[in-house]
Amino acid sequence: MKKFFAQLRPLERRLAVGVLVVLILVLNWVFIWPHYGDWSNLRNRLEEAQKKLKLYQTTVLQTSNYEAQVKGFETQGEFVATEDMSINFLRTIQSQALASGVGMSTMSRPTTRTNDAFFVQQIQNINVSATDDQLVDFLYKLGSDVSMIRVLDLELQPDPPHQKLNANIKLVASYQRNAPANVKTKTANAK
Repeated sequence: MKKFFAQLRPLERRLAVGVLVVLILVLNWVFIWPHYGDWSNLRNRLEEAQKKLKLYQTTVLQTSNYEAQVKGFETQGEFVATEDMSINFLRTIQSQALASGVGMSTMSRPTTRTNDAFFVQQIQNINVSATDDQLVDFLYKLGSDVSMIRVLDLELQPDPPHQKLNANIKLVASYQRNAPANVKTKTANAK
């Protein structure tokens, strides 16, 4: 390289050094300057990861507490045997309809959904005819009952004389998937 510079005239040396400086500045501008903030970004990501790790570790340490709470929730509430779910569901709907004065015209066959780890869902489509007060009373009593029945879908139309409402209602009830341990032992001892 020294031989190359030694052969150049002074003006050519200045031009070669200038081109070399411009080339170094362009390479710095393209490859180095955009990464000046990488170290602080890396430090921030490391701090975030350490916070998340600490959060996960404290949650894992509380696993036994969560399991105790889940067992407590499993023993609460009303357990309905799998065989009695649909009968209990229909009986509750009919008794609330009768108490509210709602006329039920048709009921479809109940379907069962079992995608949840803790609950089995029964779905029932019904068609009712009632005044607005009766319908609101019916739906309110279904929702406030311990049976965990709720409305999934509701379609309303007035009847032809415009005296009542015709409603297509899709009701869902959730029942515990497995019986709590103390309920199983009671039924086993009873047999």
